[in-house]
Amino acid sequence: MAKRSFSAQLSDWARNTEQRMAAVFRQGAQTVANEVRKSKASGGHMPVDTGNLRRSLIASNTEMPTVEAGNADFADKSQNIKLTIAKTKLGGRIYLGFQAVYARRMEYGFRGEDSAGRTYNQVGNGFVRLTAQRWPQIITEAAKTLQGRVEARQSRET
Repeated sequence: MAKRSFSAQLSDWARNTEQRMAAVFRQGAQTVANEVRKSKASGGHMPVDTGNLRRSLIASNTEMPTVEAGNADFADKSQNIKLTIAKTKLGGRIYLGFQAVYARRMEYGFRGEDSAGRTYNQVGNGFVRLTAQRWPQIITEAAKTLQGRVEARQSRET
């Protein structure tokens, strides 16, 4: 078997590195999408009553998703989120946003009278902020997981 040139080996290494970096990025983004919707009962920070807020999360590669006015009933967009993340190239952008009009209140809390005349003293839950703060750990965990898969595959090949 002929030896491959150093240049060819370097090209393979660079291609594999870029593919692995993209995989870590996508895995991290999917973890954020999952964790931001994780209920308090499951160890997350999102309060879940009907699940409508959780279902209102949507992903985009072009712009931040907008809030839908009114009391819309949202369908689960998990497949949209997975597809958006899967098609994002390294260096691309993934915007995740909740469309439910009350998402901001659930995140930050609300104290006072709303436009309907109801009075609230609602504490925020921080499900977005607390997940975003974990981004460095999420990426580290994704890199370790994917590195373990690469090592397992390499050990099976040898």
